[in-house]
Amino acid sequence: MKQRSAGKPDIELGKRIRLRRVEMKISQAELGEKLGVSFQQVQKYEKGVNRVGAARLQQIAGALDVPVTFFYDGDNKAREVESLLFLDSAFSLRLLRAYSKIKDQTVQRQLVSLMESIAANEG
Repeated sequence: MKQRSAGKPDIELGKRIRLRRVEMKISQAELGEKLGVSFQQVQKYEKGVNRVGAARLQQIAGALDVPVTFFYDGDNKAREVESLLFLDSAFSLRLLRAYSKIKDQTVQRQLVSLMESIAANEG
C-alpha cells in the first residue's frame, strides 16, 4: 500500500501557519515549545513536508490565537489570508509594516513607483 504523502493542501496550510506565526513575531522554536515539538517539526509543518493532524491543528490555532477556520478557504478571514500569502518571508512582512507606517500619500506613491521601476528592471 502506498504511503500518503503531503500535497498542495498541506503546503497551503503550512503557508498560513507561517504567515500567522510571523505576523505574531513568534519564532519556530517558540511555537514548537508551545506545541511540545521541535522547531524542525514546525519547519516541516510550514513547508508542507509533514501533514498536520486535526488535533495538532487545533493546538496550533490556539497557540497562534486564531480559530481553526483561519487555515481554510471558504471563510472571509481565509480570503484575507489568501491575499497575504505572498508574505512568505520576513523581508516581505517588514516591507509591508514599514510601508503602512508612512502617512504621507505622496511618499507612498513615490515608494510604489520606485519599487515598480526596480521590479521592471529586474524582469
